[in-house]
Amino acid sequence: MEHQLAVCRGGHDMNRLEPKTVRRRFIEALGRAIHVTWPVLSATIAIQLALGLLTGFVEGWSVGDAVYFTFITGLTIGYGDLIPRQTLTRALAIVIGFSGLFVTGVITAIAVHAMRSALTDGGSGGERS
Repeated sequence: MEHQLAVCRGGHDMNRLEPKTVRRRFIEALGRAIHVTWPVLSATIAIQLALGLLTGFVEGWSVGDAVYFTFITGLTIGYGDLIPRQTLTRALAIVIGFSGLFVTGVITAIAVHAMRSALTDGGSGGERS
């Protein structure tokens, strides 16, 4: 009778993970996934910065403004306070924006993978021994 009451109250306590365990597994899986994808992420961000610095040089902006423009464009925020005027720099801004979408997608995929790993397979990251 007590078992039936536990089930009626949502009593899946045997299979439920503690929040602390889920957090630990998530952080571990997140660390592994970032370690694996770091070369791609860092190369993409470096290319974005190089393109942003080139844009800033061609447009006559300061280095600070060029870096600011790179991240604002890469994150697809686009405040509009710095606007590339030349055809080349506009094309570079488009490349920075698309690469920013790629970086955002990879980071989102890493977080989803880490959460799935934390909730399903004990945070092993899906690797098989």
